[in-house]
Amino acid sequence: MTSGSSYPATIAAAVENEIVIKKSRFIARIEPVRSVPEAEAVIAGIRKRAWDAGHNCSAMITGLRGDQARSSDDGEPSGTAGVPMLEVLLRRELTDVVAVVTRYWGGVKLGAGGLVRAYSSAVSEALGGASLLRRESLTQVTIEVAHADAGRFDNLLREWVAQHGSTLGSPLYGATAVLEAWVPAEELDRLSADLAATSGGRSSRCSAASASSTFPHRGVPAEPPASVRTGRSVGITRSPRRKDRSCTRAHSDRASRSRPSDSAAWACRRATDRIPARARR
Repeated sequence: MTSGSSYPATIAAAVENEIVIKKSRFIARIEPVRSVPEAEAVIAGIRKRAWDAGHNCSAMITGLRGDQARSSDDGEPSGTAGVPMLEVLLRRELTDVVAVVTRYWGGVKLGAGGLVRAYSSAVSEALGGASLLRRESLTQVTIEVAHADAGRFDNLLREWVAQHGSTLGSPLYGATAVLEAWVPAEELDRLSADLAATSGGRSSRCSAASASSTFPHRGVPAEPPASVRTGRSVGITRSPRRKDRSCTRAHSDRASRSRPSDSAAWACRRATDRIPARARR
């Protein structure tokens, strides 16, 4: 689906939309999920609630790179429901989502072509009201400074991340202040230079580590990542590796709970725009 440092997005929260075609009702519900079992539970729940519907067709894509996909026509002619729904999700370059379209028959046959258009339109229009969580590969950076310098470095970091496509993490305060940021790999050298310029020769320690984490929006790690040091040191002075630590703040956004298995750091940033109504190829 994607390659390099580009990864499929997911949606921020469940969306639902209904369309009517020749008296048949098509109710599409799309939810963010973390695994195939969770997607299957969503499908089972909708089938239980809509037990009186003629069909509850479904499509799902899961996995870090969207490498697991399946669909079901649930009694509709083969290839007229689940596959068209899945194609919409694939064209939108989404993962960790499940779509279910419930059909209440209106008494008029639509034909194979009509069914394909109806089910794909139901999913596409529902996605038109969804907000994206975009994913990027980032590197965790920790900066250790004296408490007397913490305010100055914190202000610098807040301004810096806003201008360089980065995300501010959660600080820790102990014997020293440890600030955190999640930074694109190509910006690490720039951050090191800016910190050196700000320090004025003062001693501080800044190290980069690789970790897996998900950010629903700037500055709030969704789950504690399992940090894995890369051994690369950036910043003002080289220092011994610090003990690995994890981010501890949590966020309730369901779409942000997926935990990638990659060793790359992750960030999901809520897109301000909505998914375009027209499917992207």
